[in-house]
Parts: sequence; structure tokens; C-alpha cells
Amino acid sequence: MEFKIVKAQETEIEQHRQLFLAETKFQFIYNKCHGAGWVDNYLFEFKERPIGYGSVWGKDKREDRDTICEFFLDQPFRKYGRRIFDQFIIAANAIFVECQTNDNMLASMAFESAKNINAEAILFEDAFETAFTIDGAKFVKTRNSDEWDAYSIQKNEDVVATGGFIWNYNFPYIDIYYEVKENFRKQGYGVLIMQELKKEAYKLNRLPAARCNVNNQASKALLLKAGMRVCGHIIIGEIITVISPG
Repeated sequence: MEFKIVKAQETEIEQHRQLFLAETKFQFIYNKCHGAGWVDNYLFEFKERPIGYGSVWGKDKREDRDTICEFFLDQPFRKYGRRIFDQFIIAANAIFVECQTNDNMLASMAFESAKNINAEAILFEDAFETAFTIDGAKFVKTRNSDEWDAYSIQKNEDVVATGGFIWNYNFPYIDIYYEVKENFRKQGYGVLIMQELKKEAYKLNRLPAARCNVNNQASKALLLKAGMRVCGHIIIGEIITVISPG
């Protein structure tokens, strides 16, 4: 079977991106890259029929376009996944592959096709509701909810923690960010604001999600205590050289 891989506009891969997102039951962090113009896209064809797509972005600099970050095939062609992936590597001149481990299709390609694979971040989804309280502390919406730090925890009129949402991920997921002022850390305010932001996310008809660096054990412990659970990792690896058949 002969497959063709061609560079494509966003509109040409949109139908397959929607199929991919429909299969995706988790927050897909690379979704924002398309609207921002941070990726180059490639369309996969068989007998002039589109059968899938792939996207590349820059590992260190966005303009480098040296890293595969999306890979999707129609169900009947997934048995040819490795073959098409190798062709994609050559067509895109890719050096690295970066993906979420809960993106099964691309993760399997990464483990088969790359070396020196390392985890960059931990991904979290909501697992259970918590009911933490701190005497005198209150959760306050301070500005427009579109701002990432639009919410705060206040105690005795002092803002001790701020947080909010990043909206540019695949619906219905929303990314939670928070920060606790240094002199108020390790006192439960981080868990409290995370707990309240989860509740707020559901009011906005969104599913809360979060992530942290693999080396940030304090943040990981906080997220787990606030009722989140690990649902995957972001990994990156160096692609093993593929020899072009031509």
C-alpha cells in the first residue's frame, strides 16, 4: 500500500482533528497550538483519500517545527501506523516526538520510534470532592473570570493565594492554575484554592484538569490532596533515524 504525506492547511485537517478530539477523553494540551499558529500540519492520504493527519511544533523554539506532537489515523489504517509514522518523520524532517501518555496512538509510536524518552510533566484529572476549610479564609472572585488569576483566597483582608483558568484546551476541559504567596505556603491555602477552583470549573460547565513539572513534588502532593489524580505524563524523546526507502 502506498501512502502520501503532504503539508496542509489547518482547514484541510480540521475534519480529522475533530475526529481525534471526539476520541480524546482527557485534556489535550497541544490543542491550543493550532489556534495560535504554533504548528505545521500534514495530511495523510491513500488513493487521494484523506486518512489522517499529523502536526509538528518546536521543542525549544516554536518556529523550529522539529517535534511531532499529534498523529491520528482513521480506524481501518491504524494497522499501518508505524509505517505511516515513519513516512511522516521523513516528510516533516522531525527530530523529536512529544506527547501525552494518555494519547495512546502517538504514545505507542513514541515508545517504538524514539530513544532517551523522559517525562517532562505530570497530568491530572479530577477524582473526588474534598471539603477543606481554614478559619477566616474565604474564596473570592476578584476580576473577570477570563483572567488566569481572577480568583483568590483572602484572610483578614489579605490576599494569600490567587488562581484561575486557562481556557484554550479542548472542550470540556479547563486548566487550573494557582499560586500561594511565599509566606503563606504549607498552611493549606494551596489545597483550599484548588478545591474551590474545581467547584467553580463545574459551574462553568467545564472539567477541571491540571499539570505540574515531574520534579515539583510539592505541587504534586497538593493536587493529589485536593482530589486530583494522575492521568498521564508529557514525554519527549529523540527520534531514531529513519532511512528513506528512496
